[in-house]
Amino acid sequence: WSQSLKAPSHPVFRDAERFVVNILCDDQVEVSQRFARGGTEKFTGCPTRPGLGGVPLLGGCSAYLECRRISSFPGGDHMIFLGEVERIERTGRQPLVFGGGRYLVAQPHDIGPPPAEGGANIARLQAVRLATRALVGLSDELDETMGLGVWGNQGPTIVRWEDSSQPISRNLQTGLVLPVLTSATGLAFAAWLPPEVTAPLIQAELAAGSDGQAPAEARAVATQLAGIRASGIVRLDGTNAFADLYGTSISAISVPVFDQSGAMVLALTAIGASDRFDISESGTLVTRMRECAATLSQRLGATPAGAADPSPVLQENRP
Repeated sequence: WSQSLKAPSHPVFRDAERFVVNILCDDQVEVSQRFARGGTEKFTGCPTRPGLGGVPLLGGCSAYLECRRISSFPGGDHMIFLGEVERIERTGRQPLVFGGGRYLVAQPHDIGPPPAEGGANIARLQAVRLATRALVGLSDELDETMGLGVWGNQGPTIVRWEDSSQPISRNLQTGLVLPVLTSATGLAFAAWLPPEVTAPLIQAELAAGSDGQAPAEARAVATQLAGIRASGIVRLDGTNAFADLYGTSISAISVPVFDQSGAMVLALTAIGASDRFDISESGTLVTRMRECAATLSQRLGATPAGAADPSPVLQENRP
């Protein structure tokens, strides 16, 4: 590896007998950005443990290469260091990849700009691949049943389930098409997708369940969706809408994932029996799902400010 002769830390590396290559994990974007910036307090707040010779191993990495410096030689305005790897440690975490000015996925296809033909489909497949891996890790971490939703031809559709040790059902169906207005996944898409995409299904559901109060119901739905956008999350507490499917009352949480255009492309959803499922705003589940969705959105190129408000307006059915 090489280092600029003008780097503030160069005298330390120049005289050090050992160094370590910390291969960051795919959820350590903030750590990567911290060490890419100038400054002398980069380790502040970063958990470390000592490696061979006391070199600092950063916590949570994908792998570590602990090396002994055996030679160094000048390379223009840089110093080139040659080391012998003394110990390799792998943690099983997926590595963070950077190239072409952006963070990438360690898979055959990255999440860069898609080709012109079929670009939308390819971009969504790449987003699903990235989110699936995150979903597996989050479900395992929190021991909750989680699903990954997309907007399909028939509406909100679950394309991946991850079970917990207390599954809500032994028959979770991939490809399950959900209602828009009574499912957490559906409400998430209704809140953030453009109204021209969701309005036909919303109006059909309102008409199917209407008792002559469709205009009032449409206004109530618009108010509900505005509240969801304001909070950034869907929380359903104790719904019986899926009792025939799951055999019990459930609670659910769904958070949106956005792409570089600010469009919602995925919904991360967690479900559980309502008597044990914590959907509180300050709870671990809500907090971690928000963090996971934000990280995925960042990886897909969304700005930190999030997606633009589509401000859907449901059309009232008037005679």
